[in-house]
Amino acid sequence: MGDTRLEPVVLSQAERLTLENWAKRRSTAQGLAVRARIVLACANGWNNTVVAARLDVGRYTVRRWRTRFLRDRLDGLPDEPRPGVPRTITDAQVEEVVVRTVEETPPAGTHWSKRELAKVVGTSPASVLRIWHVFGLQPWRTATFKISQDPFPIDKIRDVVGLYLAPPANAVVFAVDEKPQIVCHER
Repeated sequence: MGDTRLEPVVLSQAERLTLENWAKRRSTAQGLAVRARIVLACANGWNNTVVAARLDVGRYTVRRWRTRFLRDRLDGLPDEPRPGVPRTITDAQVEEVVVRTVEETPPAGTHWSKRELAKVVGTSPASVLRIWHVFGLQPWRTATFKISQDPFPIDKIRDVVGLYLAPPANAVVFAVDEKPQIVCHER
């Protein structure tokens, strides 16, 4: 079964033990587990075609990981950094966005807007919105009743309920909702 043209894969006892652990553990990333199985099969003396058939992977995949293992040993098997722009948001900033959204309210409002929170945390509003989407947060929606911040809500409630219970004849009723957190600009 061995191929004399291929450089043989010879494992130390420590390398074999590490590869077997990677291949068997459920918490190992599946890509790393497949690579460990490929190297273990190559160490049994099988050629690339047999390893590919037994592990249901391509021959070129087997060749790549055999070559990389022979060149770098165990350090060659984990994923290498991917190309692209590195992250600019730290895990601490992500945590701060989530904690502030869930546990705090802004000084002059009932919930955070993406712009207000972005200023406090020191990131962009788009980043705050992406974090909210990832964690399924919607601070503008609440599942519980909000208590009014108005110091005299009873008078207003009586006026509104009175309009429903005893509506005046030939009258038009307008409702104005005051939003203290919204700033109006002159245009």
